[in-house]
Amino acid sequence: MRHIIFDLITTALQHLQAQGVLPPDSSSGLSSGWRIERPRDKTHGDFATNAAMVWAKTARLSPRDLAQRLIEALPSQQQIERCEVAGPGFINFHLSHQALQSLIGTIQQQGDRYGCSTIGQGERVQVEFVSANPTGPMHVGHGRGAVVGDVLCRLLTAVGYQVEREYYINDAGGQMLVLGRSLLLRYFELSGREVVWPEACYPGDYVRDMAEALHQRDGDRWLTASIDHPPQEIIDLAIDWVMVLIRADLEQIGIHFDHWFSERQLHQSGAIDHALAILQQKGLIYTGLLEAPKGREMTDDWEPQPQMLFRAQQFGDVVDRPLKKSDGSYTYFAADMAYHLHKAERGFDQLINIWGADHGGYVKRIQSALEALTGRREQPQVLLVQMVNLTRAGQPVRMSKRAGTFVTLREVMDETGVDAVRFWFLTRSIGAQLDFDLQLAVSNSNDNPVFYVQYAHARICSILRQAVEQGIGAAEAPVALLTSPAELDLLRLLGSYPELVEGAALARETHRLSFYLLELAAAFHTYYNEHRVLDAAQPDLSRARLALVTAVRQVLCHALQLMGVSAPERM
Repeated sequence: MRHIIFDLITTALQHLQAQGVLPPDSSSGLSSGWRIERPRDKTHGDFATNAAMVWAKTARLSPRDLAQRLIEALPSQQQIERCEVAGPGFINFHLSHQALQSLIGTIQQQGDRYGCSTIGQGERVQVEFVSANPTGPMHVGHGRGAVVGDVLCRLLTAVGYQVEREYYINDAGGQMLVLGRSLLLRYFELSGREVVWPEACYPGDYVRDMAEALHQRDGDRWLTASIDHPPQEIIDLAIDWVMVLIRADLEQIGIHFDHWFSERQLHQSGAIDHALAILQQKGLIYTGLLEAPKGREMTDDWEPQPQMLFRAQQFGDVVDRPLKKSDGSYTYFAADMAYHLHKAERGFDQLINIWGADHGGYVKRIQSALEALTGRREQPQVLLVQMVNLTRAGQPVRMSKRAGTFVTLREVMDETGVDAVRFWFLTRSIGAQLDFDLQLAVSNSNDNPVFYVQYAHARICSILRQAVEQGIGAAEAPVALLTSPAELDLLRLLGSYPELVEGAALARETHRLSFYLLELAAAFHTYYNEHRVLDAAQPDLSRARLALVTAVRQVLCHALQLMGVSAPERM
């Protein structure tokens, strides 16, 4: 309907242009600059446009006068019941009952394709998400980013993009040394040696599990190994062990990746030298001395002596950035720069990264680097995900013994189930901190959002089973009988679903799905409580209502599928 109304308004503008109300040289821009929206107040119609307000000055008319002229110039359309001028010059469109009722046939015909589109036109999009350091099991913060990334990929695919999912394995650098030391310390403990645990090491029980496996395999082989310089074999064993944990967690929550990219392989491939050579050729590298950092933003890369620097300030960054340390090794930034250049050179049209909110200060840094290397501005697009606060009956949940410093994602999944985890992670905008109540998440109450939505689907499935038992079918149902306000409200919500999917994908706002599902479930529960769907005394009306709730079930199921949440038929 949005596209139909868009065409109607464009035709009306062209008609006024032919009459001389709009200048002839404006034809190329008639379809741009104005928008069509759904009013929040349903008394204002099903759609509204500001076209008259945009073109009023050009037409030398007041917005309200031009709005009236546009209404008079609109082609007749049976799906529009009436149009009216509102406020300072908006045009409100009220759909006919027939237009709303016809949605049922559209949903029946399109099935699983209802809600999908081709707006992406096959553009290639790479989404890099999770990328948790392989130093321990995933925590709930990683889990939120993982679900957001997965659902965004599903949304982008649904609207016609070619999507590749990538996990960047940070298996190089100082943290890998710390992981190797942690494993050796646990190994020494198991061998009866007294050890002192540095603050920087990882104390979780998962490290003990690794040490037990190492001791069982190799006996006393590593007792003479250096804590300061752990053998590479020890580090590799620890990384592989942790990646097995991470992959298992991702498998349990229903997330897969098309590509796993190793930072260590990036170093070995010469990709960093390749990126720096491009910058050198462009005159964007020099040797200089940076001022001491005023905050924590660049502490890891700053040294009180001359360094190889990238002219990041030329591309909007706040300071120039170090590329090498005094020992000749590359900074983290240099590796990240090379990694993103590698992404761009693989031919993706868009790059999207999903990071924790604590990486906010890093966004402009990496965007400036990619602009310098490729000329592409504001790439990658970075989505920052805020933290998760775990509670149980309102009380904070503390760290787990398993991880040692945080609550693992697996513990939460085991306690609440995957459906609850995925749905709850999508109940807030990623820019807002999320409070996740473990007790509420498993309750069979209307206050539990995942139960509330899944119960709506299960209720409809129960109705469909009863219809089969009673021999009532929805084929060629007389949908013109669906005229009650509750029925029309349900139809309006069903009609808005394709726009919802498209808007959520383009705005990168995965939480819109949960908001929509809660609204649709509420409308259905209200309808169910006030109307009898199957009524032997009214067979035609029963068939029409059966067709309506079948359409609701289809949309509920599709939206839940996009969220990676099951749609149970019984609860």
